[in-house]
Amino acid sequence: MRIGNGYDVHSLVEGRKLIIGGVEIPHKKGLLGHSDADVAVHAIMDSLLGAIAMRDIGHHFPDNDNKYKDIDSLVLLEKVVDILKNEGYKIINVDCTIAAQKPKLSPYIDEMRENISRVLKIDIGAVSVKATTTERLGFVGREEGIEAYCVSLIEKI
Repeated sequence: MRIGNGYDVHSLVEGRKLIIGGVEIPHKKGLLGHSDADVAVHAIMDSLLGAIAMRDIGHHFPDNDNKYKDIDSLVLLEKVVDILKNEGYKIINVDCTIAAQKPKLSPYIDEMRENISRVLKIDIGAVSVKATTTERLGFVGREEGIEAYCVSLIEKI
């Protein structure tokens, strides 16, 4: 068994959709990034890649490659799942925490878990997604950005 840790952060800007966990969330701002900037899915991908010591998503999907411009991060997650499978690993579980002052994410957690479990090809009971605020502290508290942390457990097949 191997453990991976992932982290991602994106700034909030006007004129972008807010997509987290593959769910479009109504909000006045969205996350800035080369892809759809899905901070939760990016943290999950980095966690899984870290568990197999295969660098990070920027290495596999560089932000200077136009084929990844505005791409759905769930599509990239599918590619990471393929990498793990090709390396002989299966995913046991993932646990992701999203830090956002606004909007309130709890109404979207179940849909996020469904999206992630479907792409990871694991039971929804093995996918944890949690949301928290930073009590108005730091860049998250000032509503300048959103960050996500993830830990994953994988096992050699």
